[in-house]
Amino acid sequence: QVQLVESGGGLVQAGGSLRLSCAASRSLFSFSVMGWYRQAPGKQRELVATITRGGSTNYADSVKGRFTISRDNAKNTVYLQMNSLKPEDTAVYSCNVETYLHVAYESQGTQVTVSS
Repeated sequence: QVQLVESGGGLVQAGGSLRLSCAASRSLFSFSVMGWYRQAPGKQRELVATITRGGSTNYADSVKGRFTISRDNAKNTVYLQMNSLKPEDTAVYSCNVETYLHVAYESQGTQVTVSS
């Protein structure tokens, strides 16, 4: 079992920044890929960003150039730095990790609200 503890959500004005953190209960080297999802009311769940064990990153077109996913292996923590936030970024954000046996774990989610 893996526990994921998320922090960093909140309310911010458009154009502002937030950084989400996701601390895992075991080494990040246990996971083949780590990522962030978001879900806004009435919208489909969206994969925002991923980072592999090797460090390769991928982003949804809607956040490219504004969001950055990173990891701190010493702290077993994955981050999502969100800059130039827009009202359409408002959603519940959750982090997700997948093991090499394709077992996925997800955090409880944190609300990010961007006011216009």
